[in-house]
Amino acid sequence: MEKNCAEPTVSLRLTRPQGLPALSQQWRDLLFLHWEVPVEELQKRLPAGLTLDTFGDKSYLGIVPFNMRHVRPWLLPPLPWLSYFLELNVRTYVRGPDGSSGVYFFSLDCERDLAVQIARAAFHLPYQHATMRCTQEGGTFDYKCRRGGQPLQARFSWKPHGNIHHAEAGSLEEFLVERYAFFTSDTRTGQIIRGDVRHKPYPLQAAGLGVWDTTPIDWNGLNVQGAPVHVIASPGVTVSCWPTRNV
Repeated sequence: MEKNCAEPTVSLRLTRPQGLPALSQQWRDLLFLHWEVPVEELQKRLPAGLTLDTFGDKSYLGIVPFNMRHVRPWLLPPLPWLSYFLELNVRTYVRGPDGSSGVYFFSLDCERDLAVQIARAAFHLPYQHATMRCTQEGGTFDYKCRRGGQPLQARFSWKPHGNIHHAEAGSLEEFLVERYAFFTSDTRTGQIIRGDVRHKPYPLQAAGLGVWDTTPIDWNGLNVQGAPVHVIASPGVTVSCWPTRNV
């Protein structure tokens, strides 16, 4: 099995950032879809200061639909009208100016417009407002997303199955799902910004994939070929999020 020589994920997860978290939230009912994309195609879309993080000299682009639950400021209760919503992100994997690894988001679609505005202002993340719906029947999830101003709807259906497991250390699965930081940039100044999160390792399950498409990737002016090369689901984790900082 191919292994990655990046910094050990467990050390990232166990190293607590300074200060108190800003937010607590739950990420539930996740689907991770990944495609291989040429390094040069993704690197040219990154802000200056970030470089692609690769596994076996390959770079990956992912679509991740999921359910955000109990989103709230640290130590405060959730708000019924703001703390529960659907989200879908398009992401790749990068290294920051100091060489540390993390996620870079090309877009994050969200059904709650106020959450979009807050995330853009507080975290400099490229959130977009979308009409979204997720239903579950017989263990199968059916997820729909239509971004504002876009004519096409993205749809995904999947059914988790099999035993719960955790990603093996050094595996591609760990490389794709166990990420404890994200990088973005201030569009006005170009300053690279880092945000840290902490959670227990993802409980993972195989996923029978029904309907899928690449529409969210198309929305970002990117392109992938064929079916995803890696598919995995997770019932989710509880997450602590620290304030962003310049790096």
